[in-house]
Amino acid sequence: MTGARRLGQPRAAQVRAGPGGRPLVVDGNAVEAVRETWLLEDRWWTDRPLRRRYWEVVTDRGELVVVFRDLVAGAWRRQR
Repeated sequence: MTGARRLGQPRAAQVRAGPGGRPLVVDGNAVEAVRETWLLEDRWWTDRPLRRRYWEVVTDRGELVVVFRDLVAGAWRRQR
């Protein structure tokens, strides 16, 4: 399938963040709770380092969502 997104592939997300980068709204849904957050740093020794801050949140619709901010490019992505 040409142009199809592979299962598990991150996609763009619309996120409004508050203090410390905490997501407040994800794709139009208010964040009710943050379950976990973590920092991923990899490939720092290359010309394409990977730095991401991940957030596992629960929305007001009861949906469990994992989003991350690409700290190199500045973009928000949705993992699931």
